[in-house]
Amino acid sequence: MKIFFGGTFINKEDLEEVKIKHPIKLEYYKRINEEEFIKNDKAKYGISVIKTEYISSNTKVENKDIPYVTNDERKIDKILKIFKDNIVTPIAVEDIISDFSKEYLI
Repeated sequence: MKIFFGGTFINKEDLEEVKIKHPIKLEYYKRINEEEFIKNDKAKYGISVIKTEYISSNTKVENKDIPYVTNDERKIDKILKIFKDNIVTPIAVEDIISDFSKEYLI
């Protein structure tokens, strides 16, 4: 199951700086592994990041799903807030998650 955490449009000035002339929206979702919750009464949380580019009459969608990051809902919420506040795109999700220490995530 995916639960919407938040979304944002990339700032127009930032896009113009890299010569992009179309809007880009980012959406952040908390993933909950329901099967694991039912079996063990303990949820596993993951992350989904969706990037939508509105190019003329076309849209281009890119997404990254990481089904498991941590068992702690507070930690996944904190990570999602960091992603949203720092405008993390799907291409950077895995690198950023791997940069978090194991001790922080477990």
